[in-house]
Amino acid sequence: MMDSFAAGLVVVLALVFANLPFFTERLLGLYRLAADKSLGLRLLELLFFYMLTGAAGLGLEHRAGQISPQGWEFYAITFALFVTFAFPGFVYRYLLKRVG
Repeated sequence: MMDSFAAGLVVVLALVFANLPFFTERLLGLYRLAADKSLGLRLLELLFFYMLTGAAGLGLEHRAGQISPQGWEFYAITFALFVTFAFPGFVYRYLLKRVG
């Protein structure tokens, strides 16, 4: 039961963190910037939040038992999934036409 809760928590955390750079103009969701964030800065934030989510998942896995070793394929797939989770935020920020 606890393992499925931890897995669900990591997925929800990934959904929130993947979209956070696109829904706010604050750096890391905390610090107000003088100018609007560029796409490059948003992508750097996305990478930071990917690593933060991975650290949370690693911590939960360590708490549950032994940490399984992972190869580069695991990180490539999880990053692709994280970018897929970020799609709604990207659409909101760059593809929706603003009215008014």
